[in-house]
Amino acid sequence: MDPMTRKTTLANGVRILTHQVPHVRSVAMGIWVDVGARDESEEEAGYSHFLEHMMFKGTQRRSAYELAKAFDAIGGQSNAFTTMETTCYHARVMDTHLPVMVDILADMFLNSCIDPEEIENERPVILQEIGMLEDCPEEFAHHLLEKYAWGEHPLGRSILGTPKNILNLTSKDLTQFFRKYYCPSRVIISLAGNLEHGHVLDLLAPAFEILQPGQGRSDRYTPLLQKGVRVTARPIEQVHLCLGAPGLAITHENRFSASLLTTILGGNMSSRLFQEIREKRGLAYSVYAFSAGHMDTGMMGIYAGVAPSTVETSAELIHKELQRLCTDPVSTEELEGARAYTKGNILLSMENTENLMVKLAQNEIHFGRYIPVEETLTKVDEVTQESIIRLACTAFSENHFLVSILGPSDSAASLGDKFGIREAKELSGEKKA
Repeated sequence: MDPMTRKTTLANGVRILTHQVPHVRSVAMGIWVDVGARDESEEEAGYSHFLEHMMFKGTQRRSAYELAKAFDAIGGQSNAFTTMETTCYHARVMDTHLPVMVDILADMFLNSCIDPEEIENERPVILQEIGMLEDCPEEFAHHLLEKYAWGEHPLGRSILGTPKNILNLTSKDLTQFFRKYYCPSRVIISLAGNLEHGHVLDLLAPAFEILQPGQGRSDRYTPLLQKGVRVTARPIEQVHLCLGAPGLAITHENRFSASLLTTILGGNMSSRLFQEIREKRGLAYSVYAFSAGHMDTGMMGIYAGVAPSTVETSAELIHKELQRLCTDPVSTEELEGARAYTKGNILLSMENTENLMVKLAQNEIHFGRYIPVEETLTKVDEVTQESIIRLACTAFSENHFLVSILGPSDSAASLGDKFGIREAKELSGEKKA
């Protein structure tokens, strides 16, 4: 392990990781829980996200206002997020304020009141957040892609939950959820910046050693990615086209090939899709490729927002580029350009203590160890043209993916033909509670 990186596991299983960066003046800290929206039962859908909000709503020592004021008083930046597989409560402060940050975050995490009155205040906020999703077509299009791609599996649900669950949950529900899922073996605390590991342990260990074991999450099961065409009609200005193809788990040995593949296809301004669809033809303002990995599966995808009159032309061009990946070798120039772009992003991200904190925790969750940046750069250098072609031909083979359309379009069958997909289905444009 890097001498600047240390790990200590407390007696109850809580893991504390630090990465020392002596030349900076900041420290970033995250309390991570290896539990996310995919671990919820159908009746619990939305609990992880609601609980994340409630952690900022007051503890036995501080009110919600006092928590906010405490962070503001030290110039701190604090937030939280919930994903399908993890939940994180994080902050970033000047190194001199490390003890205060630790005290506040630990207090929030360990002593949250989950007060019934605060739940009533926050309930309409979450419902507004659910409503906002459908008011942002690009974001909603991605949600629909995941919904149709993963079907009834929890990965197909919204992290925000359902209005029914949000309206019915109680303080007791969230308290039980915390005790059940937030068990010590699933808690990782990561810090990066100008710090000393022993000092961090002195600050954190007394508080987190008292965290009691819980039931923990159930074993996760792997879904199959659905295929076909799904059209959700809405009276909006653009057609939002999303394509999803079988991808790789976040730990897969070929994940670096997938990263370079999406970069070449549509990851930057010199990529094939950006040049062909935006620069040469002006068909879209936003067009890109992406790769999303989970612990056991993943999805490679493409997004384009286009005018209704050009959706079929755009679909043809996208399909043509997918076919070209399998027939025309990726040039040495393209590969080296994608390699340099990827390595540059990795190295630039290392200059931010928050990014370092996130990477430290994610490596522990997914790989159980610290991964030096040099190892990652070596893996990027090892990607070959052949590995990219093999991956592209596997993921984007005919009738092997799902296309989701959001907008004023009823051309499910014709779009299926453009992509070589035989199964098409049109869905109602009605909003559902």
